[in-house]
Amino acid sequence: MRLARVFHAMAAAVALAASAHALAQNAICYNCPPEWADWATQIKAIKDKTGITVPPDNKNSGQSLSQIIAEKASPVADFTYVGVTFGIEAKKNEVVTPYKPAGWNEIPADLKDPDGYWFTIHSGTMGLMVNVDALKGKPVPRSWQDLLKPEYKGLIGYLDPASAFVGYVGAVAVNQALGGTLDNFTPGLNYFKALQKNQPIVPKQTSYARLLSGEIPILFGYDFDAYRAKYKDKANVAFVIPSEGTVTVPYVVSLVKNGPNPANAKKVLDFLLSNEGQAIWANAYLRPVRASAISKEAQSRFLPAAEYARAKPVDYGKMAEVQRKFSERYQAELR
Repeated sequence: MRLARVFHAMAAAVALAASAHALAQNAICYNCPPEWADWATQIKAIKDKTGITVPPDNKNSGQSLSQIIAEKASPVADFTYVGVTFGIEAKKNEVVTPYKPAGWNEIPADLKDPDGYWFTIHSGTMGLMVNVDALKGKPVPRSWQDLLKPEYKGLIGYLDPASAFVGYVGAVAVNQALGGTLDNFTPGLNYFKALQKNQPIVPKQTSYARLLSGEIPILFGYDFDAYRAKYKDKANVAFVIPSEGTVTVPYVVSLVKNGPNPANAKKVLDFLLSNEGQAIWANAYLRPVRASAISKEAQSRFLPAAEYARAKPVDYGKMAEVQRKFSERYQAELR
């Protein structure tokens, strides 16, 4: 009997050790959704090359930051992937900690926090992702203003501008294209008010699958997802850079302050900037922060440079500064 208890205790200890080892091989990410920006391939490569498991996570940028702030006293996440304005806000809220990964010196100065609180891994250009087949013969829209036409009623979608970074980027792009500034969102808000007549679909989460299925035929989104739909998923999807103009913005990663697995998280962030990690982004038609990672084949599938010339610069710091004010005004006027 005593021997049985000894063996039972030994088995429990082995199981506990195995559980602890499994936990130690994790790096918890907030906002690493497998259907977005080909995180599915990136997560698999991280596991294959480092042995570290990054469980997929479907939060958006706003939800990720809110949860990290809520968990500040006892962090759950090890790192987070967010739009640049949320990276800037995370630093202000003191919930991320500096880290300069391998490859740091190759990141342009305007695409990283000088102390390492956040740094870009790739960027995307905002535009219109269009499932041509789902339009059922209607013309592919070529401008923001085209979407106000009655023929597109019920066919348009965009992520919630008050919560998701991609939604906010869409609002900034429209506002700037129609003559607004980061100090004056009236043109953009008036546009979204007018767009309500066409009964847009406004989800909070990534909507790539809904575009592919045709449930949302026209979606405000990034070039990389449109190219992925066209070339990888073989869907009849077009990417349109609206004639009035648009913006290009970076996506960044940060190490969560006092996260439970900092060593693993650092290895993951190193991998994301490695030749292999950057090539995964490039092969998914994102603009990796290390431009040398883009193959000629991937580059050939982007729209011509003349089209991208309509993507204008934006002050990311100012964009972060006014985001909350915009969000409050959007919710007050459109909800």
